[in-house]
Amino acid sequence: MSLRQYLCYVDGQFIENQSGRWIDVINPATEETLYQIPQGSKEDAERAIAAAKIAQPGWEALPAVQRGGWLHQLAAGIRSRAAEIAAIIVAEGGKTQPLAKTEVLFTADYLDYMAEWARRYEGEILQSDRADETIMVFKKAIGVTAGILPWNFPFFLIARKAAPALLTGNTIVIKPSELTPANAMIFADIAHQIGLPAGVFNLVTGFGPEVGQALAASPEVGMVSLTGSVGAGIATLETAAKNVTKVSLELGGKAPAIVMNDADLDLAVKAIVASRIINTGQVCNCTERLYVQEGVYDEVVQRLTAAFLAVTSGDPALHETVDMGPLISADALKRLEDKVALAVQQGATVVTGGKRKDSRGFFFEPTLLTNVRQEMAIVQQETFGPVLPVIAFRTLDEAIALANDSEYGLTSSLFTENLNTAMQALKKLRFGETYVNRENFEAMQGFHAGWRKSGIGGADGRHGLEEYLQTHVVYLQAH
Repeated sequence: MSLRQYLCYVDGQFIENQSGRWIDVINPATEETLYQIPQGSKEDAERAIAAAKIAQPGWEALPAVQRGGWLHQLAAGIRSRAAEIAAIIVAEGGKTQPLAKTEVLFTADYLDYMAEWARRYEGEILQSDRADETIMVFKKAIGVTAGILPWNFPFFLIARKAAPALLTGNTIVIKPSELTPANAMIFADIAHQIGLPAGVFNLVTGFGPEVGQALAASPEVGMVSLTGSVGAGIATLETAAKNVTKVSLELGGKAPAIVMNDADLDLAVKAIVASRIINTGQVCNCTERLYVQEGVYDEVVQRLTAAFLAVTSGDPALHETVDMGPLISADALKRLEDKVALAVQQGATVVTGGKRKDSRGFFFEPTLLTNVRQEMAIVQQETFGPVLPVIAFRTLDEAIALANDSEYGLTSSLFTENLNTAMQALKKLRFGETYVNRENFEAMQGFHAGWRKSGIGGADGRHGLEEYLQTHVVYLQAH
């Protein structure tokens, strides 16, 4: 039986695979090949950019409320196929069924949310130093934009990039991850079924060094938004710099969590465990290192040990209530095994887990590490898996210094019942986001943006919308 072959979507049509090369997409829970996608080329990317460029002036000419109406139609189409999309996300990404369903419905909600900005984003009128002069600041579309997506939240990230881009009058070319592409094909099919004007939304599959770099290198692309690794972000910056193209990057994270002696430990442990097992620990904004004040250190480690041992894992397509699925790939599994082995070699103690689970599928046990030191790679480098190193501290200032000691600056979290302690920490923590007494999950109306090597620019809310706008200042002198 031949495998299903998906096609790229360019200029309102699913196009034949011009290169004749195909990429196998693997189910990480079973290691079986699911289907194939085109290994797109530079020429495919350029064809999509050309279509987006032709479509953009007419799209921008529509009233914003009409563009928002198309987003509402996309959201409705997603809800009508939610079960189908969620099943694909589970199969190709190893995500649990509840999380996949949440991602799909959150994506639809996000499109509706961004659509409602149609009547709300504004320009400005400024006071002039001259008599009879009016200074106006127009907010205008950038033109053609490009979105380069990761595999960990593949469906939501389409909307996070496309919704603000389209709402503000831009057109877009999306490159999904080659590891989780089929959900994006369904998004394109929904766009096609509702009759979204040709060229407004385009989808090209392939590898980053070929398709992604072609998008970043094009002088016709006004903005590139990438979510991915630091290495991919640097490569995109270097390529885009040749045309001084605007770049928005959400890159890695090494989120610290601080637990004070006065914390609600039931709440803290529940949130921290969720941070390590959600999507098998493959979430850039979730806790990757834990600092616990000495007075509750032993109790927190004891509670975490019990919680980690109670985590269930397995093929999420077969087990609706399983806590954790597999890692995304064999490479991801090997990297995690190597990172834990290095930590042990450097003196860390494995309290739970520490090794691969099962011989089939890319499963790894929830792993708790103690006797770790701040300078260890397991504390400094992004892990992206269900591994948690724990370090004790004495004072709040010490904890903040340890938390800030990172090349990353995406998110952080704090657990305390003392408002004064929280306010002191919030003034000193150097991260794009801090969660106090709650799980690490951002709101669509917030602004998801990192400091340091965690990125440039950001997404969500009004500030995320304005990433896709540029200013045109007009000085109007009356006579």
